[in-house]
Amino acid sequence: MTATTATTPPSPAPGTSGTGARTGRRALRDAASRVLLANWTGASTVPSHTLYPHQWSWDSAFIAVGLSRLSPRRAQRELETLLGAQWDDGRIPHIVFNPAVPLDAYFPSPDFWRSSTAGAAVGAPPGIETSGIVQPPVHALAAWLVHESDPESSGRRRFLERVYPRLTAWHGYLRANRDFGGEGLASVLHPWEPGMDNSPCWDRPLERVEPAPATSFRRADLTHGDAADRPTDLDYGRYVRLATDYRDRGYTDTDTDNDTHTDAGPRAPHGFVVEDPGFNAFLIVSEHALAAIALTLGQDPEPHRERARALTTALVGRLWHPEAGLFLCHDLRTGTPIEEKSVTGLLPLLVPDLPGHVVAALLRTASGEHFGLGSTTALAPSYDLRGRSFDASRYWRGPAWFNINWAVERGLRQHGALARADDLRQAILASAGASGFAEYVDPRTGRARGTTDFSWTAAVVLDLLARTEDPGEER
Repeated sequence: MTATTATTPPSPAPGTSGTGARTGRRALRDAASRVLLANWTGASTVPSHTLYPHQWSWDSAFIAVGLSRLSPRRAQRELETLLGAQWDDGRIPHIVFNPAVPLDAYFPSPDFWRSSTAGAAVGAPPGIETSGIVQPPVHALAAWLVHESDPESSGRRRFLERVYPRLTAWHGYLRANRDFGGEGLASVLHPWEPGMDNSPCWDRPLERVEPAPATSFRRADLTHGDAADRPTDLDYGRYVRLATDYRDRGYTDTDTDNDTHTDAGPRAPHGFVVEDPGFNAFLIVSEHALAAIALTLGQDPEPHRERARALTTALVGRLWHPEAGLFLCHDLRTGTPIEEKSVTGLLPLLVPDLPGHVVAALLRTASGEHFGLGSTTALAPSYDLRGRSFDASRYWRGPAWFNINWAVERGLRQHGALARADDLRQAILASAGASGFAEYVDPRTGRARGTTDFSWTAAVVLDLLARTEDPGEER
């Protein structure tokens, strides 16, 4: 499916009472359900049959949360399928490839990553082809929410007992292999790892990366999407170079000959090493989820709680910048903060134990001139509205994404900004429905961008609708 044509700004979301409102919610729920059912492949869900015809890591986490509102069994299967491709070192790869999909349907394809051979020394599974990089660790949170949706089904199938060891191994991988700053935070080694692929936050760190020749790869994404919505060829050349270098080093994270933790020279032979606040916020929230899972299984939750506390301290100590009113990314190759203002800096609202002054500042920033949430924008944009690189159409350089706004809504609600959370929830529902469950939208007009019938957009709609109908369930 190609990028959609312009749409009018989203109309107000369905109300919360009355026959018309109930009918509107039912129609939206039915439409979202059809998207997820159509994108289900039998063991997992593709984000989009055209642009993204395989299983993606953090997509599946959000998708599982929404699927739990339709079929807790299928939601459990979604996460179990993903975890079935976990590497022996604990990493969850960002793509699990479907062997039935032609190689030219997506790039980088499995013959580029060559995980089963190039990654064999660090534990890539021999019978499954995957990528070698990772995505944000939202999986334990998703597993816990899936369990909560139907504890009886979860318990009967011993769902938590099966996934808990794999999830703890995943967090263990990040703790052991990605703490390049030496203070506990996980670092990302490729712009695709924090999920916000072509964010302006990566422009400066990527300047030192020599791009792969344009003749060395073919972009399948431009077959199904508008080039104006997608990363540039120069961006892609640098992505390919970083991924190629990582693959050719056997997907090893650390340089054993340089076992040091310094901002000036992290113990990694990588050209791109960044601490991202959103990635680490999801890690903290997922540690809290692991504590809840451990308690449910009769195990000690305290190690997870202690790690969550330590990570929260490190997050505030290293990435909070009061003058910006925002958490900023940190470039470990130069030892300096990245000044660009991205929505990733608002995601620590998910963290339950933030200092009060940090929460207050984040709330001001969210509604201020840089993000305009609730004033100039209905949904939080992915990048600073006043930033030099803002582009309302191009991928993560300005458009609003539904999974991110779902996370912001949770953060607002957690910290007591209930009216603002309610407004954002209604805006998500309205914009998702009006845009045909778009991949992302113009944050000011609601115009659909990317592809439509996008799985995580439909998934967060199902979750938000369920919580609207049962306010006592707010999770």
